[in-house]
Amino acid sequence: MQTNENVNNSESTSTGAPARYTELQALVAGMAADFQKFYVDGNKAAGTRVRLAMQELKTFAQTVRNEVQSIKNGGAAPAAGDDDSKD
Repeated sequence: MQTNENVNNSESTSTGAPARYTELQALVAGMAADFQKFYVDGNKAAGTRVRLAMQELKTFAQTVRNEVQSIKNGGAAPAAGDDDSKD
């Protein structure tokens, strides 16, 4: 499972849309085992990991939203940690 640190490290590099999509796919694919363990096997610890993974997905999604908004408004992609753009 990918952590916030891994997502944040990739933000500091200049990434294009295909790279962001690949990051998204990797993040979602990393959740599959814990979803299976929680929903099928009833493993409550896996449920905690699912919630953590979903929070990481939410953080990643917000980063991509801010990046898209910034590019759409004619600016460059924001540096890691910049949350200046509002939706």
